[in-house]
Amino acid sequence: MSLFPMIQPEVQKTEQKLSMYREVMWDFQKNIPIYKNGSPTIIEGKEAVVVWAWKALHAQRFRYEMYSWEYGNETESLIGQNFSEELKRAEAARYVRECLLINPYITDAADVSVEFSDGLLAITGTLITIYGEAKLNV
Repeated sequence: MSLFPMIQPEVQKTEQKLSMYREVMWDFQKNIPIYKNGSPTIIEGKEAVVVWAWKALHAQRFRYEMYSWEYGNETESLIGQNFSEELKRAEAARYVRECLLINPYITDAADVSVEFSDGLLAITGTLITIYGEAKLNV
């Protein structure tokens, strides 16, 4: 028996029902939304989550007031750091996972690999979404 018993109410897990995820279709090569007949083309499900991931990985965290502080990634903070290449890759992969896993539609980011080449960061991996798996190539 303890002098200071820890009394905590029993937490009941309530499963949150997520609505179908929708996003504007994106042209990844041109970095622009896709329009049809003057209106943005809307996609749903896994493809929409991939668009969200691509856009989130291209946004620098804490830079834009229109986004919450959870949105975006922090890989830019690695520029100019005196880290080994191995440590930079590990930190970049961690930043990528943190960026992606904030989305409730993404349950995991598997096999995340990052490579620095000519000042660019290439990210590959697999998104595990509530709709299934999707390849990530940013």
